[in-house]
Formats: sequence, C-alpha cells, structure tokens
Amino acid sequence: MNRKRLHRIWKIVHHVRPWYFLIACFVSLGIGVYALRQNNLTMVRLRSDVYAADKDNGDVYSALKKLQSYVVAHMNTSLTSGNGSIYPPIQLPYTYQRMVASQQARIANLQNTNLQLYTQAEAYCQAKIPIGFSGRYRVPCIEQYVTSHGFGNELTASSIPPAGLYEFDFLSPTWSPDLAGWSLVASAVFLVLAPIDWVALKWLRKQSK
Repeated sequence: MNRKRLHRIWKIVHHVRPWYFLIACFVSLGIGVYALRQNNLTMVRLRSDVYAADKDNGDVYSALKKLQSYVVAHMNTSLTSGNGSIYPPIQLPYTYQRMVASQQARIANLQNTNLQLYTQAEAYCQAKIPIGFSGRYRVPCIEQYVTSHGFGNELTASSIPPAGLYEFDFLSPTWSPDLAGWSLVASAVFLVLAPIDWVALKWLRKQSK
C-alpha cells in the first residue's frame, strides 16, 4: 500500500479517537448495570405477587408461572438455594398449611366414616349371626359388609406430602438477549476496539509520513 493511500486513510480515521470507544464502553456499561438492576427489581415484584397470592389464597400457580418465565429469561434474577444465590428459593408456606389442614380434615372424615361403617357392620352381623361368645364367627360377615359398602383406605400423617414440594428453585441464565445482555456485549466490544484503534492510529501515522 503506497503512502498516498495510507495518508488518505489516515485523514479519514484519525478523527476517531480511542477515548471515544472508552466513553461508549462506560456508557454501555452504565446502561447494562441499570438494566440488570431493573431485571432484579422486576423479579422482586413478581416474587411479591407470588407471596401475596400464597397468603391470600389467590391464583398462586399463575403468579408462580409468570415469575418462572421471567427468571429463566433474564440475567440477575436467580432464586435458588445455591451458595452464590442472593435470594432464597420460593416457598409457599400458606399454600402448604392449607393443604395440610385439608388433608388432615380428609383423614379425620375418612376415619369417622370408616368407624361408623364398622359399627353398622357389627350390628348387622350380630343380628344375622347371633351365636358365638367371642364373635369370631361374625368376622367374615363384617369384612364382607365393610368391603361391599365402600370401606375407605386409611389415610395417615405419612400421606401428607413434605414441605419441600412447595419450594421452587428458579435459575437465571448467565447471559440473556435483553437490554442488560446486549449493553454488556456492547461495552466489551468498545473496550476491545479502544486499544485496537490506538495501535492502528499509531501505525497509520507512522506509515503516512
């Protein structure tokens, strides 16, 4: 490449100073930090909606779905139990308490129903088979009666699911194609272009003389 052509190139590009790229880098970085903060604040708002729905017996799972969809698509929004997590996983204590109370009521109701059915079976079989001091002859009759009348399987405390099933971990991506993600990419590109531009200007200035 001859010196005249290098000189023309120099006259065109020498106005683009390296510090222009540094300024653009800092501006993009500032926008990225702001966008990361907004991502986090939006996550906190959606998380509050989940907690409010949990406490007020609202549509918990719709609120939970909105939160999950946002977290998995945006940076700086993780809700996990990992060591590096700022926020703990989502917990639904009120929903769990309501489920436990409902299950306990079902257990009590079934036990009461079964007890009444067994009492009816004893009375029925005693009238049908009055012989036998110990009542052992009535056992097959009682078993047949309760089976044919829909004797329910016993529910116990072990039938209640553990509280861990009402806790949810949501992990955000390392990078996301949103304002935060692209701003950070732009700042990195400008940071790389600054020294490249400085070296290129030095070389062109030297070659154009």
